[in-house]
Amino acid sequence: MNCSTISEAAAALRRGDVTSVALTQAALAAADAHDELLGVFLRRFDETALEAAARADAELAAGVDRGPLHGIPLGVKDILATVEAPATAQSLVLDPAWSKQIGDAPVVARLRAAGSVIVGKTTTFEFAIGFPDPDKPFPIPRNPWDPARTPGGSSAGTGAGVPTGMFLGGLGTDTGGSVRMPAAFCGITGLKATFGRVPKSGCAPLAYTLDGIGPMARSARDCALMLAVMAGADPSDPYSSALPVDDYLSGLTGDLSGLRIGVDTASWAGGDVDPSWPDLLSGALAVLSECGATVVDVVLPLYAELVTAQSVTMAAESAAYHLPDLPGRWPDYGVGARAYFGGGLTLGATDYVQAQRVRRVGQKAMAELFAHCDLVINPASTMPAFVIADTDPVRPFATLRGLHTQYWNSVGNPSMSVPIGFSAEGMPFGMQISGRPFDEASVLRAGDAYQTHTDWHLRRPSEAALSGANLSRHAAPPVRGQDVPLADARLAAVRHLLAEARANPDEAEMRAIAEGFDQMRPAIRALYDIPAVRYEDPALGFSALI
Repeated sequence: MNCSTISEAAAALRRGDVTSVALTQAALAAADAHDELLGVFLRRFDETALEAAARADAELAAGVDRGPLHGIPLGVKDILATVEAPATAQSLVLDPAWSKQIGDAPVVARLRAAGSVIVGKTTTFEFAIGFPDPDKPFPIPRNPWDPARTPGGSSAGTGAGVPTGMFLGGLGTDTGGSVRMPAAFCGITGLKATFGRVPKSGCAPLAYTLDGIGPMARSARDCALMLAVMAGADPSDPYSSALPVDDYLSGLTGDLSGLRIGVDTASWAGGDVDPSWPDLLSGALAVLSECGATVVDVVLPLYAELVTAQSVTMAAESAAYHLPDLPGRWPDYGVGARAYFGGGLTLGATDYVQAQRVRRVGQKAMAELFAHCDLVINPASTMPAFVIADTDPVRPFATLRGLHTQYWNSVGNPSMSVPIGFSAEGMPFGMQISGRPFDEASVLRAGDAYQTHTDWHLRRPSEAALSGANLSRHAAPPVRGQDVPLADARLAAVRHLLAEARANPDEAEMRAIAEGFDQMRPAIRALYDIPAVRYEDPALGFSALI
């Protein structure tokens, strides 16, 4: 019985062709076979998962049907609280008492109430930002299409677990692309809902005004099934929206007649682009046209400025959250995470305020754009997943090129990555479908229509890839990159800022933080050159959508 998607498994359960116990056993068997290499799970819940599956079977047999997720095995990113085990955020720093007091995060509780079977906690990058540090006692997640490469982050384990059958769907979080990047790199579908559409309480924060929790699964239809359960206000999250939740499934007809889809090419033209990407995008747009959509060219407004605003916001808010722990526990953080948070400590208060103003101006510009189209297409990434051994541990994000997810976090609109094919080396690519605030229904409608006519989302990694045969090609350990020349005054300024914060980087980390500070300054200065920004209320940058 082929049950590679949630939709297929739900139908098979109700026909009596399969049981939840059998689905769960198959998921656990896949983990037994491949997780030692891929590092998908931080914790497995075999015993409680099989107990939940048996209850689901008994309930369904008795005519108690909790909906299409009833009896479906799911994974949960280990940045979310669950009753089975405390969340770690894959860090030595997070206090286990935090998640023990919460129990289940609201979104996890909703999935559990819908009958889902939680099979385990999936790996993440530390606090959803720091690239996995091999010196820390946590698994290194790997890409199932080529385990020498990253699955993308920070929802790495969920991204790698779906295409290998370790669960049929799972939860990720997205602050700058952490659902959509691993979805694109691993050949699955991942949705960042509108900011505030899904309650994010019970999730260890990265950046309060950017964070979101999203579904990851093989198909847009599966993401719709999950979002229907996850969405809606919760009193524990003041950011969550009270707007009614749409009927996401009713629009999944395969027909896109009447939809006007804008395609942005300006944002990625001239950047890092794999040779396969343009043809893959052209083919995907042709399919959307065949489904009835009208495809037109658009230019995303303030693209570079809004990406910078997202970077400033995420770095500043995350540094503020971690500042109480950084002085005394600097060595307990992984090297990538502490270098990132150290970079956030170099930002000024005026930079943060200006970024929020830019976000608000960007939201207004997006509203004008969506007056002329219903959806926008742009890349999730124009480059495939990068090789882990090529990553400089002190500068982990220097390897990440061609990413185009941050823009949509900055404005808060819904955005979904769907697979559209493979590079010449056999690595997946994904395109983003983005829509108006709270119009996830149209985003899902377009993704589902595309997947009705394609099967990229159903492809599976080969056994040869899953054997780790390619690891030997990239066996060398990461080598720290060359230091960039820095003015003595600039390095001294950064050293002073970090000393004021009582952070304790070594000299290599200090230089990496100073390099990042130096490289970001021109982009940050450009935020002050937008005339419309000056009189914007910065508080509305993130709250206008709620």
